[in-house]
Amino acid sequence: MILTNLGSPFVYGQTTSPLQPEQYLRVSSVLQNHMVVQQNKPFKVWGHGPVGASISIKADWMPSAIQVVCDNQGAFEGIITVPKAKTGDYTPHHIIVRYGNQIIQLNDLLIGDVWFLSGQSNMQFAVHEMLDSTNTIASANPHIRLLNVALNFSASPIDSISGTWKRCSPASVRDFSAVGYSFGNKIQRELDIPVGLVFSGIGASAVQAFVPEAVLQKDTMLNRVYLSPYLSSPKSKEKIDAGFSFEKVTRPFLLYNALIHPFIRLSIKGVCWYQGATNYKDRKSFTQATIALIKSWRKAFQQGDLPFNFVQIAPYAHGKMDPTIAGDGFFREAQHHILRLNNTHMVVTMDVGSPENLHPKDKKPVGERLAATALNRTYGRLNEPYLGPEFDYVRFTGDTATVHFLPATTSGGLTTRDAKAPAFFYLAGSDRVFHPATATIRANTVVIYAKEVTRPVAVRYAFFNYPVTNLQNGAGFPALPFRTDNWPEKPENY
Repeated sequence: MILTNLGSPFVYGQTTSPLQPEQYLRVSSVLQNHMVVQQNKPFKVWGHGPVGASISIKADWMPSAIQVVCDNQGAFEGIITVPKAKTGDYTPHHIIVRYGNQIIQLNDLLIGDVWFLSGQSNMQFAVHEMLDSTNTIASANPHIRLLNVALNFSASPIDSISGTWKRCSPASVRDFSAVGYSFGNKIQRELDIPVGLVFSGIGASAVQAFVPEAVLQKDTMLNRVYLSPYLSSPKSKEKIDAGFSFEKVTRPFLLYNALIHPFIRLSIKGVCWYQGATNYKDRKSFTQATIALIKSWRKAFQQGDLPFNFVQIAPYAHGKMDPTIAGDGFFREAQHHILRLNNTHMVVTMDVGSPENLHPKDKKPVGERLAATALNRTYGRLNEPYLGPEFDYVRFTGDTATVHFLPATTSGGLTTRDAKAPAFFYLAGSDRVFHPATATIRANTVVIYAKEVTRPVAVRYAFFNYPVTNLQNGAGFPALPFRTDNWPEKPENY
C-alpha cells in the first residue's frame, strides 16, 4: 500500500484488506509535501504506526535508511542528518517512511532555512492588505515555501495542526503574513537558498496565551497576574474548541498548546515575533512573560538559544491625539528590556506607523528590518546595518542638552528622512514638566533647546503614544525612543 502525503489530510491508496486505524502508518501533520527542511541540523521525522512496528526512514540524500521502533503508544521518531544548503540549489528532494508495504513519501522538499513567525494581528496582517500589494503578489518569490496554520486552542498540549505547506505563488502569498513574507523574501534573495516560513499566531492575542501553563505557574508574578485569575474563573471550566473570540485569545497557555507545541520537534533557524498591542497596559509582567516565553520555546525546541527577533509596537494614538499621554512610551521601554536576554533583537517601527491605525499598512520595511537583523546577527554579515541610533548619554550645558548616541548605531551619520529638523524631542526641568524642544543635528549628536526650560534635567525622545518620527541614521534605520529620567509613570497615561 502507498500512502502519499499531500499535506493534510492524507490520501490513502488501496489495500487488499481493511486496516484498523491503529494499523495505519502516519507521519505528523507538520511534515508535508512542499515544505522546506532545515539545513545543516538534525531533522526529526515523527508519527504513529502499529505498536512495536519497525519503521524505515530514508531521505534521497542519505546512503541508507534508518530504522526506528514504535513505542507502546504507537509513536515513533527518527532523526536524520541534513546537508548544508547550497547557494542557488533548488533541487526537490523526498523522504520515504515505510512500514511493511505501507509507504508515505514526502515530495518536493527543499533544503534551506525555516523561520517560525508568530504573534498577533500586525504579524497576521496579510500581503493583500499591505502597501504596494499588487506588485508584491505579482512578483511572489517561487523559492519560498509557506505554511499558514489554522487557528486552534487547547487546554493541554497537542501535536497536530491544520494547514498546508504551499509553494509561494501569487495565489498562496496573498493571504500570508506581510511582515513574514517581506522578511523571508529579503533573506532568500540575499542568501540565494530556499526559505520556509511558518505563521502560527492570531490577531488580538496576548503574550500569556503563548506561554506554557507550567511556566506561568512557577513564576510568582506571572501566576498572580495571568494564570491564577484565569484558573479561578468560570472560563477555565468551559469546553475548549477552535472558535475565535477576542477574550479567548488572551487566555493563558491555550495558544501555546495548540499553535506552538505541535512544532517543537521541527528544526528551525529562528523566530520572528510581533506582539504587544493587547498587553499595552502591562509593564514588568509583560517583559517577564515575554522572556519566559522565549526561554520556554527554546527549551521545548531543544535547538539552543534560537534567534528571537521581535518588533516594537508602532505609533498609535488610542483615539487621543494628546502628546502628554505616554503610556505606549513606557510599554516600548518594557519591550526594550527584553533585550537583556541573550540572542534577542528588536526592530523599531516609529517611522512607519499611523496614529489613527493600529494596523499600519507599510509592512515591507518592518519585515526587511527583521531580515537585516537576521543577516547581521544570525548569518554573520557584519557589514549589514540593522540598528537605528540608540541613546548613549546626555550632557546638560546651561539651557541646552546634547544627546550622544552609541557609535555603533550611527552608521552613515545622523539625518532625517524628510530633511527637516528632528521631531519629538522634549525637555523638562526640576518641575518634571516636559516641553516640546527644537533639535539640531551636529555631527553625530542632537542639540536640544526649549525656551520654557531654563535649566533642563531630563530629555525624552518620541516617548508618547503616537509620534511618527523622522530621525534616523544614514542607513535609514529610525532612532529608538528613549528617556533620560527615571520618574514614575503617571496613572492617567491612557
